[in-house]
Amino acid sequence: MTAEAANMIPDMTYLDDWPRIQSQVKQDPEAEAFIADIVSRMTLEEKVGQMIQPDLREVTPGEVTEYKLGSILNGGGAFPGNNKYATASDWAEAAETFYRASSLAFDGRGFRVPFAWATDAVHGHNNVFGATLFPHNIGLGAARNPELIRQIGAVTAAEITATGLDWTFAPTVAVPRDYRWGRVYEGYSEDPAVVHAYASAMVDGLQGQGEDRFGHDRVVSTVKHWIGDGGTLDGVDRGENHYTEEYLINLHAAGYLSALESGAQVVMASFNSWHNPKNYDVMGSGSYNYKIHGSRYLITDVLKEKMGFDGVVVTDWNGHSELNDCTAGDCPQVVLAGNDIIMVTARPDWQAFYKNTVSQVRDGTIPLARIDDAVTRILRVKHRAGLWEKPSPSRRRGAGEQTTLGAVEHRQLARRAVRESLVLLKNDGLIPLDRESPVLVLGSGADDIQKQTGGWSLTWQGNENTLERDFPGASTILSATRELIGDDRVLTNIDLAGPDAVALVVIGEDPYAEMLGDIGKTKTLEYSELKRPYRQDLELIRDLKQRGHRVVTVFYSGRPLYVNEELMLSDAFVAAWLPGTEAAGITDLLFSSGEHDFMGRLPYSWPANKCDNTINSTSAHLAHLSVPSFEQTVATGHAPLFPIGYGLSIEETRSDSFGLDIGAIELDTRDYGCGMPTPDEAVATEPLELFSHTAPDDFRLYIGGTSTDWRGVPVSRGSVTEIGGLRTTPIDRRHQQDAVRVEFAGENPAQVYLSVPDGEPVDLKRYLNSNGSLEFEIGVDTAPLKPIRIAMHCVWPCAGEVDLAGYIPNIVDGSGWVTVSIPLKDLEEQGMNLATVTTPFLIYSDTVLTIRIGRVRLVP
Repeated sequence: MTAEAANMIPDMTYLDDWPRIQSQVKQDPEAEAFIADIVSRMTLEEKVGQMIQPDLREVTPGEVTEYKLGSILNGGGAFPGNNKYATASDWAEAAETFYRASSLAFDGRGFRVPFAWATDAVHGHNNVFGATLFPHNIGLGAARNPELIRQIGAVTAAEITATGLDWTFAPTVAVPRDYRWGRVYEGYSEDPAVVHAYASAMVDGLQGQGEDRFGHDRVVSTVKHWIGDGGTLDGVDRGENHYTEEYLINLHAAGYLSALESGAQVVMASFNSWHNPKNYDVMGSGSYNYKIHGSRYLITDVLKEKMGFDGVVVTDWNGHSELNDCTAGDCPQVVLAGNDIIMVTARPDWQAFYKNTVSQVRDGTIPLARIDDAVTRILRVKHRAGLWEKPSPSRRRGAGEQTTLGAVEHRQLARRAVRESLVLLKNDGLIPLDRESPVLVLGSGADDIQKQTGGWSLTWQGNENTLERDFPGASTILSATRELIGDDRVLTNIDLAGPDAVALVVIGEDPYAEMLGDIGKTKTLEYSELKRPYRQDLELIRDLKQRGHRVVTVFYSGRPLYVNEELMLSDAFVAAWLPGTEAAGITDLLFSSGEHDFMGRLPYSWPANKCDNTINSTSAHLAHLSVPSFEQTVATGHAPLFPIGYGLSIEETRSDSFGLDIGAIELDTRDYGCGMPTPDEAVATEPLELFSHTAPDDFRLYIGGTSTDWRGVPVSRGSVTEIGGLRTTPIDRRHQQDAVRVEFAGENPAQVYLSVPDGEPVDLKRYLNSNGSLEFEIGVDTAPLKPIRIAMHCVWPCAGEVDLAGYIPNIVDGSGWVTVSIPLKDLEEQGMNLATVTTPFLIYSDTVLTIRIGRVRLVP
């Protein structure tokens, strides 16, 4: 069956130029005349309103009517009524309210334009409580089964329509090339042929095919992110892509070629840049920074004109604000480049963008023809989706039916997808496990639903969730093992098990989504060193082997990582990726009685060394390219530990068929980051991010005060956090929700601070040795009644504290930001011991105060 599934992935053909797409969805002359008539009667304000897409949390139905808005989105962590547990009926009723508000905008106009609501349903309807969560794309890529992908798309669409929504921002068709990128798991494979086969299958599942296309339980799909997001330098999210155009066509465009042929109606622009002279400044100012949101060449010349795409191009979350000379509220460049719907999320920004765009059309900065083209495309997609014919959201067939979310047959499909996605990397005859014998179930991921589901799971970053409250009916490996073999055979205390008990150890990455998953310069691909808590998993496996246990390791991850020692110590090792809510699919294989076998094959090459960052696999058709790939120009000449396509069945107890000897894995002794020329030991050489869009979770942001007996409450990166007179709200600084507004009510003494989650102190003296500073961005919105104190804490009762006023010239600037740099020696002089840091940044107040905190870091 595995060979058959692999054969479902056809080879690709080399292309010497962008092809003309022959979409399954053709233009209908009658529909085009209908749309043209409406556009001719619309006012400029009505047209611009169609082009603006705010976030659910930043718009009201009344504003939809007033500004003639054509769509909204719910970003990760946005729910109707700000209720995380909103039901299908709640969602449908909210959709109904916005739909009717939109209709009022055209009251008396002699025509109407239907409203649309878009969501990020990227592995199931993952923003909605009770929905089915499938494995993330990286796991699906291991299944090598496009028909499975089509079925998943159909189930996802059915659950979306049950909530009254019309449109999803899926599938992601990136071809990731560097494991340091935090969005690797959103890509099906490093092999463009797999992405090509899967993209069309997912579009067919979401949108339907033939007479069923855009039927009552189908939705509009979006292929994203145009283009090259998986090929940025050093795997930096939103970074620089330096590939040639030939590689963009044959590598990074693979998913678009098939998805657009299958009739995908929306393409989302990418945050990354493409460094090529063909990218030019549409404003003629000479300051264009090559961001694709501003690329007229790639969006208009290539996608719309050469390839013939006649649907909608939508921007990503305030992506236009990253163009030079642009702000979130003012950016004619993004419209001139060819983007049709502009995702401007915050209320002040989208209202300013609306007014500025209207003015820019009237003064000639933006031609009216560009606006008319955008609105024609928007209405064309809405017409094709049947939004003029379909009843309002709450009256559609199946709308509001809670039983559709997480239906039994949907969960069964998800469980099957988990089984097909698992890759058996090693098995010294230990799997299948004996159902009649006791099993130790241990490890950080054994009962952690967040590690299973990953990012984009009910919340944006996939954290702030618990199994019982947020995913009822879901299974972890611990619960699934108990269900399968009985509670009496499952042990969770290592000291109560004899050496004959097999240990099932579940380890893996904590959840992350865009930006926050990137691996920075000071880290390597070594799993056990990415975060301090991850070391405990390796120490556990070492301890088990010393006690004489045989070990099966199940690894949750959003990418292949360096786990050589874990592999050597384990008798069996399973790459489980991010499987979603149905971990019973894993125990189906671990305890198989012959009814199931491992079918998954690696969708990515597996690193042999800690800095094997750049993926080195290429499809056969890429051999025809005239120049080396970008990664070949920077590669270190490594060979993968396991090649793409590797994977064992239960009968294959060794990897001999692949020419590998797992028993002789070499350990990489590198002890410094892949982006560092030398070890960072006594003297720091690279900045340490403490709080930013690229900061790891080594430190977390907390609030606390007398109302909580000074116990820390973790601050959400995606929604409001509030305790006794202290409130935090995520805001955009440079990137999406990369900063926070903190409001002290003055009712109780309180503080906001960064601290180590596990309480173990960190030695940061190397930053003191390099004459380093604590650097942070701050905006002060209310005149402080008392001096603002900035502190660092070490092991109690150790601390250092200074007055902020001594380091910035103007302490209050209602909308601006200042960067503050406090020499670490100043804090040391006040009592700080940099060798035992527990809290590297703290602000305390017992009076009314509102501040904004941006990036916080230590700078050598």
